[in-house]
Amino acid sequence: MVSREIAEEAIKIVKDKKGKDIILLDLKGISIIADYFIICGGESPVHMRSIAQEIEKKFKEKGIKLLNPQDFWDNVWILLDFGTVVIHIFSKEGREFYQLERLWADASKIVSTH
Repeated sequence: MVSREIAEEAIKIVKDKKGKDIILLDLKGISIIADYFIICGGESPVHMRSIAQEIEKKFKEKGIKLLNPQDFWDNVWILLDFGTVVIHIFSKEGREFYQLERLWADASKIVSTH
């Protein structure tokens, strides 16, 4: 799968798990970190973990490897690094505090779903 397909598949999973305020940022040409960031929210730590676990499970089935350990999971921010696609799952408070959308304001916003 190419990075755009991975990002689209992740967004589909997040939507299926009722993730909130999904944004896809295109970082190509402005960052070497990844091609895409997906930023979304969960209603509670349990909801955030269920989104992350479903993405990890579905991607593992497709042979897409998670590059970071679950040490990056907490009640405020869960980070899933799949190389070219990095997924950020935030609590409401975490998203307001870190404001990744503002930090990466130069990136093209491809998807915004409420």
